[in-house]
Amino acid sequence: MLKHVHLFMAQSRVHIILLITLALMACNTKKRKIYTSECDVDVTFKKVSFSHLIDSIKYYDKQNVEVTGKYIEGKNQSALVNDSTFTDHGNSRSLWVNFTQDCPLYLTGKHTGLFETEDGEYNKINNRKMTIRGRVELQKKGHKNTYRATINQVSYLELD
Repeated sequence: MLKHVHLFMAQSRVHIILLITLALMACNTKKRKIYTSECDVDVTFKKVSFSHLIDSIKYYDKQNVEVTGKYIEGKNQSALVNDSTFTDHGNSRSLWVNFTQDCPLYLTGKHTGLFETEDGEYNKINNRKMTIRGRVELQKKGHKNTYRATINQVSYLELD
């Protein structure tokens, strides 16, 4: 009988630890924000890794892609870089991101724009991992033509 009590207590501890772990994971999970536009709704996008896109940029010229990276913004800077800390983040290995008023992005389910305030605070996207869909343009290389290419017509953006 004592053996069954110890076994039950050991199983209960495991269950409690599992419940606590799941609860902590649920608390730390950030809700992803998805912004879409009405541009290019009928377009098919090729999902491609950031490294592959940079290495094969000529192949993807004038094509619609979905790519994930870290967004960096600043004075004269709107760039998507590889989200790996072990890779080159220089302009020649980065993509210029061209957000335009022609394709405004709105939070799914709301009419809050990407660059509008939400809950009284400016939407912070600098240094955030994001997935974007847009058109690769090799001839346009961003500020001072120093970037690998431009992602134009951004019609989808997912912030992690």
